[in-house]
Amino acid sequence: MRIIYSTVGVCIFFAFGYMMLPLMAFCIRDWRMLLVAISVPGLFYFPLWRFIPESPRWLLSQGRVEEAEAILRAAARKNRVTAPEVIFQPLQVENKVKKLNHHNVCDLLKSNNIRWVTILLCFVWVGISIGYFALSLNTTNLHGDSFLNCFFSAAVEVPAYILSWPLFRSCSRRLSLFATLFLGGAVLLFTQLIPRNLSSVSTALEMMGKFMFTVAYTIVYAFTAELYPTVLRNTAVGTCSMASRLGSISAPYFIYLGTYYKSLPYMLMGSLSVLGGLLSLLLPETYGMPLPETINHMQTIQRCKKRQTSNNSTRDTTAGENVSML
Repeated sequence: MRIIYSTVGVCIFFAFGYMMLPLMAFCIRDWRMLLVAISVPGLFYFPLWRFIPESPRWLLSQGRVEEAEAILRAAARKNRVTAPEVIFQPLQVENKVKKLNHHNVCDLLKSNNIRWVTILLCFVWVGISIGYFALSLNTTNLHGDSFLNCFFSAAVEVPAYILSWPLFRSCSRRLSLFATLFLGGAVLLFTQLIPRNLSSVSTALEMMGKFMFTVAYTIVYAFTAELYPTVLRNTAVGTCSMASRLGSISAPYFIYLGTYYKSLPYMLMGSLSVLGGLLSLLLPETYGMPLPETINHMQTIQRCKKRQTSNNSTRDTTAGENVSML
């Protein structure tokens, strides 16, 4: 259910809202009034926080055991499941509090393995964010009507989110992320070779690149959550998402470089995307693997695996020599 919710459930409604944006912009030409029109509906979501249940895991980490049990029993009733009489044992509550209360963002850089995972993911997130937002903002520079181009850029995300669901269910996380980033970057690099009189082909290739970046953006969210243990999962996803904001901030400047040399933005975005796809192959695979509960349960990246294997073989050789000497 987590896969369905994180791919099709949430993201596809984001695409529907994105598709409505050019329609609203077409009807409201003043940008100030457009900002008001798209901001005011958000105020109606504030009362919803009272109807959304709190995370039982977080409540448990704060020692609010009764509230956590009440939420779980309510969920059990809705799912027509009989909850046990005692959900949390006292020792279990004590261990959960110890495990969940003493971790922060600094833990993402403590060990060599988790440090490399964080660095690789941050770079991949930045590359995806640059490509996604730069292509979204570049619709006004494409041939044809700006409103229609923006609508097509949003509409192409719907099949992208639908495709991400079967990819999550049946394909490798690393290979899916690599394929989408590599193909997206290759399409952007190939765009600069299209003659100027074939503007429709260039637009189609750019939409294909947007399609690939959208799939990659969907994959990297859940992939990041699966890589990190429970005690650091929210912190890691938030940190990587914050790093991606560097990409979204710099995206307009990538497009601005096109005023000096038209193909330069595509060359830079394509190169970053291809490099990000290659680096994603170093990340550990999570497809079919249980979610890690502690930092020690985290899988190691490919580089660390090789180093660890060589170190183990060296230790075995040294141990064998010592035994033979004895």
